[in-house]
Amino acid sequence: MACTTILIGKAASFDGSTIIARNEDSPGGQFEPKKMHVVMPDEQPRTYTATASHVVIELPEEPMRYMSVPDALSGHGIWAAAGINAANVAMTATETITSNERVLGADPLVEYRPARGIEGEEGYEPEQVGGIGEEDMVTLVLPYIRSAREGVERLGALLERFGTYEMNGIAFSDADEIWWLETVGGHHWIAKRVPDDAYVTMPNQLGIDSFDLADAEGPRREHMASADLRAWMATHHLDLTLRPGNVGFAAGAEAPFGVADTFNPRDAFGSHSDSDHVYNTPRAWYMQRCLNPHDRWDGPGAAHTPESDTIPWCRVPERKLTIEDVKYVLSAHYQGTPYDPYGKLGTEATRGLYRPIGINRNGQLAVLQIRPDRPESCRGVQWMAFGSNVFNALVPFYTNVDEAPAYLENTTERVTSESFYWANRLIAALADARFRENSAHIERYQEKVGALGHRMLNETDAAVAELEAEAAPYLLKDANERMAATLKTETEKLLGSVLYTTSLAMKNAFAMSDN
Repeated sequence: MACTTILIGKAASFDGSTIIARNEDSPGGQFEPKKMHVVMPDEQPRTYTATASHVVIELPEEPMRYMSVPDALSGHGIWAAAGINAANVAMTATETITSNERVLGADPLVEYRPARGIEGEEGYEPEQVGGIGEEDMVTLVLPYIRSAREGVERLGALLERFGTYEMNGIAFSDADEIWWLETVGGHHWIAKRVPDDAYVTMPNQLGIDSFDLADAEGPRREHMASADLRAWMATHHLDLTLRPGNVGFAAGAEAPFGVADTFNPRDAFGSHSDSDHVYNTPRAWYMQRCLNPHDRWDGPGAAHTPESDTIPWCRVPERKLTIEDVKYVLSAHYQGTPYDPYGKLGTEATRGLYRPIGINRNGQLAVLQIRPDRPESCRGVQWMAFGSNVFNALVPFYTNVDEAPAYLENTTERVTSESFYWANRLIAALADARFRENSAHIERYQEKVGALGHRMLNETDAAVAELEAEAAPYLLKDANERMAATLKTETEKLLGSVLYTTSLAMKNAFAMSDN
């Protein structure tokens, strides 16, 4: 799926938390309803069967409880998307990323192929099971890991054994580390630890732009990879690093010269297509433009433009980053530039030139915050928003609970304002039609709900500090429910305001009144 991700190391965040966040966006022309759901150990399958690929995988016997954001409608898999488990380890999966023909020819994707013909007759070909993908990964990994590193190791082993049918990026975090894993072809993968003082931007492209193979093959302090990565790259000439002697085969040799210890995976495994320059790179450009505003982003002297292929994977921000910064960049529509579809700068052509981050088909945004200065009982917080991020608010919920509030879980096929997902969809469709008139309503709502969320965390954290750890989940569940009740009230107020404002601008309005 088309998504946008940001990762923030603990020394770059406002409170020392690790923060990983991702918009989950539906494909063009689709709007996949989402919900928030706690998966208890007895609900977790012991034998998992993928809907898309039909692969069957036996799972360990003792899963942990975990929060998730699955698809609300059944029939095409779980798509658990994002969550925090009982060990306060977070995972978001996946960011669909790009590749190139050389990689896909060297290690083809493991795609499902249905049976052909009739069994027992000549020419019959049995079903070919596919690998794992976005539908499966959170369910297969998050209930079984106790650190971000363990997440990389477990998913890497699954990829090597079962393969994948798509290119994806996956984030893991705990209170100390963030790791980013990228799949490479059908069975290979790389993973890199996010520097503590940096943030990462990921806009549907293979993103890692430097990698230390020697570290991945040795101490694995900052890098991990599939065990045969160097040999595989050498065999298929995937290292594009220019260095003396790296021009092919040695005289009389049967294999090419070796792969550089440090190389650029974006060059080796990624893409630099024309479509990247309208769909992907502009999003990284705008996020980094917001978070490092004193760099030169515009004009003839700009270090990077919206169509640059060399926008860094990670960088140190100009100041510490907040939850509100995450929400802003993951809701962005190129405000203050000629590319804003709601703006007055530029022309009609420029305002629709680049794919926004805050797009109509945002399904959910999960911001996963692991707070090292809080007790284990209340360390994990999952901030949630549903629908188009331009028009919604981000709300915190504790994850050490046994169920999610009904307002966030009760998404069904029926459109109703009793569901947080559908209420947000209704607000967005109405507010978009009269953006300027409704923008003040939206901004006031976002600020009020955000402030109420921070207040809830501050008050609940203080109350938890006075309790035994065993009693904390009951208090957290009550806090979540109260937050959801307040959220429902404020969201319904916003819906009423937006409905009124947009109704006044209906085309069948007439100046003469009956009164």
